[in-house]
Amino acid sequence: MSSSVTRAAESEPPRPVERAGRTDSEAPAATGSARKGAWLARAALAALAGVLLYLSFPPRPLWWLAPFALALLGGCLRGRRARAGFGIGFVFGLGYLLPLLVWTSEGVGPVPWIALVTLEALLIGLTCLGISLVGRLPAWPVFAAAVWVAGEALRARAPFGGFSWGRLAFGQADGVFVPLAALGGTPLLSFAVALCGFGLYEAARVVRGRPARSAAVLAVLTVVAPIGAGLAARPLVSDAAEDGTAVAAVIQGNVPRAGFDFNAQRRQVLDNHAKRTLQLAEDVKAGRAPRPDFVVWPENSSDIDPYTQPDAYAVIDNAVKTIGVPVAIGSVLAPETGPLRNTMILWDPVKGPVDTYDKRKIQPFGERIPMRSFVRLFSSDVDRVRRDFGPGKEPGVFDMAGSGVGMVTCYEAAFDDAVRSTVRAGAQVIAVPSNNATFGRSQMTYQQLAMDRIRAVEHSRTVLVPVTSGVSAVIRPDGTIVEQTKMFTADALVTEIPLRSTQTPATRLGPLPEYALVLLAAGGFGAALFRRIRARRAA
Repeated sequence: MSSSVTRAAESEPPRPVERAGRTDSEAPAATGSARKGAWLARAALAALAGVLLYLSFPPRPLWWLAPFALALLGGCLRGRRARAGFGIGFVFGLGYLLPLLVWTSEGVGPVPWIALVTLEALLIGLTCLGISLVGRLPAWPVFAAAVWVAGEALRARAPFGGFSWGRLAFGQADGVFVPLAALGGTPLLSFAVALCGFGLYEAARVVRGRPARSAAVLAVLTVVAPIGAGLAARPLVSDAAEDGTAVAAVIQGNVPRAGFDFNAQRRQVLDNHAKRTLQLAEDVKAGRAPRPDFVVWPENSSDIDPYTQPDAYAVIDNAVKTIGVPVAIGSVLAPETGPLRNTMILWDPVKGPVDTYDKRKIQPFGERIPMRSFVRLFSSDVDRVRRDFGPGKEPGVFDMAGSGVGMVTCYEAAFDDAVRSTVRAGAQVIAVPSNNATFGRSQMTYQQLAMDRIRAVEHSRTVLVPVTSGVSAVIRPDGTIVEQTKMFTADALVTEIPLRSTQTPATRLGPLPEYALVLLAAGGFGAALFRRIRARRAA
């Protein structure tokens, strides 16, 4: 070979070496593309899992989809690093909450809806980050389900006092797991659903990998155990009349129009409920309806303060005197100073207003506006709430013709402590007076009704649900709906209901099951950290 050829060969750049049909220079790009494609595939599956979980909620009776949604999510998370787990969880949260909470955009546009969903999806992303951390532990479905409950506990408390909507438990009113609500409350019910879901994925993975018999048995147990526990807890569910019965009436007066502007015709809303009560009195007199022992009106059935407006006082007093029994009236009280009060008033046919209950859980960005000046930059609708509501402090149990009727106003039904404290204060019946007119004909009213059904089983109490525009209902202590109205229809439900005083284990234990599951999640994080430290030392 000549020297010139040799020099030319030496000056040429080295050629890439071909391996397995691919050059070394192409390998990093191909590997990066494969990783990106794999992440996108997992993100798509996570979004699909979120949509499946949404579909498991009312008004669809597809509660059994929830474990499969969690199984798909578990497959996306297991083996992933924490940062990837957060991203997958965020996408899952969007797929789940965007359709579930679309009703929050009714009348105010998409900005509040998207802001709320984004915030809640970030918290779900944080939860899934925790699930990815415990995903390599033995019996990881148990720890993952506990982490899920810890995430729900966080969402129920922060920020701005928390937002409990969309907990796994609230989609299970027709499910096999629901008796567990009477044993350990909504945290135990959510844990069972999550454990079954993650266990489904683990059982499929283990069986496919031909594992040792012990691993296969453990995986199958994570599916069978929550179902068996739900069946075993059925004796805790009863609708027997321990303290006799009472005849309760629920009034739905309807509103002139849906949306936020229904408040513009407050007097018409009051007149509608008074008129329907007078009609019930006529039906009783004519023998078309049984005489009720007490009557419950919805939240905001009189947004005119009867203590300061004589005409509103006269309309209510006439309706109560005509029906001749105690009536719980939902009103808005406007003191000269300080915040407004969302108040239930116990109105006696002889003595007039004799007792009150102020709503304790005030809805952020609905009844009060945190950071008002900042939020106004994004939506001028914050000024619809011109004066914030203030919270009450004590549970309210009205003595209505000898029956202890506990008041849990609308949004409060989503919070464990608000319902439990009312039962602990002596409620034999739970009333959840609500106003869903703001949200039109959306699925919100059905989601809330399912929530009320879970509360009935959890505390073994009849739940009365009077709503301004629907769906109003009477729910027995076993969670079954015995009567309900149509939406945006004036109606009255008169039903004989059982009175109960026995407290379920869930009522007695209170937050202890949730605390225990949060400690289990913390134990999982500790075990994962210990394994990581030991692996680094070994390396």
